[in-house]
Parts: sequence; C-alpha cells; structure tokens
Amino acid sequence: MTIAPAPSDTSTSPVVPAPATAEPPVVEAPVEPGDFWVQQPDAAAETGTAVVAPAAEPDTMSESDEEEAPAAADLDPVVVRDAHDFGVYARTGGWAFALKVARSVRPGGQPAEGTARTKISAKAFAELAGCSPERVMRHYRAWDMAADDGLVPQFEVLVPGEDIDLPDADVWLSYYASRNSASSVRGQAISAAAEAEGIRPTKALEVAENPTALRAAILADPGTAEAARGALLDRMKEDPALQTEMARAFARTDDLKKAVASEAKAADRIGYVRQIVENGQIKTPAGQTVAAPPELRAEAERHLSLIDELDDSEEAGEWAGEAYDTVKGLVAKAVEEDPALRVQERRTKFYNSLQKATKVFEELTLDEVMEEEIFEADMLQRLEALQEAIGSCISTLRRASGGA
Repeated sequence: MTIAPAPSDTSTSPVVPAPATAEPPVVEAPVEPGDFWVQQPDAAAETGTAVVAPAAEPDTMSESDEEEAPAAADLDPVVVRDAHDFGVYARTGGWAFALKVARSVRPGGQPAEGTARTKISAKAFAELAGCSPERVMRHYRAWDMAADDGLVPQFEVLVPGEDIDLPDADVWLSYYASRNSASSVRGQAISAAAEAEGIRPTKALEVAENPTALRAAILADPGTAEAARGALLDRMKEDPALQTEMARAFARTDDLKKAVASEAKAADRIGYVRQIVENGQIKTPAGQTVAAPPELRAEAERHLSLIDELDDSEEAGEWAGEAYDTVKGLVAKAVEEDPALRVQERRTKFYNSLQKATKVFEELTLDEVMEEEIFEADMLQRLEALQEAIGSCISTLRRASGGA
C-alpha cells in the first residue's frame, strides 16, 4: 500500500505548474530512482493513462550510475515533483486518479461529512479536468466496487485533499472498465455470465473488449485453449448458428475433416460396445438383435472399462478399434455356436440380399435405354447371365422346399 500525492487543489481550479523559480518542496523521504510518475494533467485526464518515462530499475544500475545520481535538493523542484508523482502512479496505477475522483466528486455537490469542504458533481469535475463526465464516472464506479469489497474506504469518509493508503496497481484493472461496454446489451450479457461463473464482470468485459489479446492467449497457452474449447462446446449446445458455422469450418479444412471422421468412427465403435454392456443385447451381422451371452457381455464390459479410464489427453481410437474387433469376433462365434441362431442368421442374410437385388432391378429404366439409344451388346449378355443365375437359384430353392 502506498500514499497518493497531495493534489494541486483540482477540486476548485485546474492544475497550474509551479514556476521554475519556486522554492523546492519539502521531500519527506528520498526519491528512489526508477520509481517515478510523469503526469500530463490534460492528456492524462482525457485518456486515463500516464506518460511513462523509461527508467532503469535500482538493481540494474551500475555502481558508477549510483555514484553520479544527484541529490534531490540539487534538482529543479518541478522535476522532483514530477518524479515523485510518477513513483506514486507506478506503485498504485489508476488508484491515484480514482482517489482524486472519489474524494472530490459527489452527486449534487454535497459537502463531505464532518468538513466544510464541498464536493462537486462528476460533470463539474470533468470540466475542470478537461475530459468527459463518463470517464470520471468510470473511475467513480471502480472505486465504488472496490469499496464494496472492503479494499478502499467508502466515499462518505473521504475528504477532498486528504491522502489515504492505496491498493497495488495490479488490482486496478479488476475494477476499472475502460469503456461503457458494461451498460450495453452485450455488456450486460457478459456481466451476467461472469457473475454466474463466480468472477468479477469487469474481468470478463476487459477480455471481451480485446479479442486480439484473447486470441494470443489461446494460441500460446494450452490451458487457455482448453477453457475456450469448453466454452465453445457449451455455447454450441444452445446456439444452432454457431453449430453450423463450426461444422462448416471443420468440413472445409481437410485435416480437421479427417480428424472428425476418425473420431466419429471411434465413437461409433465405442457406442457398439457400450450398447452390449448397458442393454445386454447384441446385433448380429445380418441385423438381428438377440440377448448377449454372459461371457460376451463380460468381455465387452472389460474393454469398456479400459476405455473409460483413459485420460482426456489420450487417444481412444486404438482402444476403440481393439474393443470393437474383439466383440465382433465374439458375436460371430456366438452365432455359429447356436444352431437355431445360425440358421436364422443365414436366412436373414439371404433375404436381405434378395431384397437389395430386387430393388436394384426394379430401378432399371428400359424406356430410357431404348429412347436414348444407349444399348450395348454386353448389356444383353449380362441380363442373360443374370436370368440363368436366377433360374438356377429358383430350381435349387424348389428342390429344397420339395425335399422339406
């Protein structure tokens, strides 16, 4: 915690730089090199930023530099004042400005409690500072939120001109929203989502206002990328438009399209094994659904438990393939070992093939063949061969049925 500098009575009149011939101010503590803040009143008030002069840190200065550093008493008092102010800002950041607003601004310009000094409105303060009232109010609201958290005193106990201990600079951005995005519909939605996640809305708004920084963090940090992935998946559940955009992006990228196809295949195989474990049924190659033998179900459960124990970072494709091949082999074995099931399986398989052949033949359009003159000699040969095969099949089935 640090002490803010005494203001130049900004509550009543603009800051007037001290003349070069003014008497040096009393410096209560030695000024440390590199711990300075250069404030340009008009620019800083308008932009909310400070002009930071590059300075070497004490631990990086050479011994000769330290020996040559002049004493504060030998310097221009205006330079000393600027350096002291810079040191306060370097340690406290925006809190130094927020304190000036918090102790001087009060709606209606009512007097501070216990003092004759009158606070002024945000509009009047902004006119004196040469900036917008909105910028003043953003500092005001930041202080208000910090006061609610017990980080700084409430407005009522602050008196114009008095300094207090200020929080560290790195805490400032957790409370200050540099734009009015929080009041927009988009900002309100972001704030509501942030509160639902248990974080301060200003943090989420800050990220939303700098997509480039978010992109850089995602590209550079796996943890941030994982958080972004989870957020996108959650959002896609309720956003059909985003689902379509993501699907289109994946389909148009060859590498991603292959990865999606591979993962879909692995998911289907895992689903096949999981269905046997959970429902206790198997689907035969011909499409029949029958009860799974106990030993087959136990083996499927063993493979599924191995897959479920994999970490999110481990590839499940190889494990899914092994489980699927093992279970499929056991299904084929179970069919062959059951005479009744084996007969039904072959009957179903034959009937399925017959249905497919019938559908294909029915789709042949002879009218188009004759009209467009696309007839070829080998077409007739193929049909004659097919007719012979069908006749042989019919004869075999008739003999079989007669024998039965």
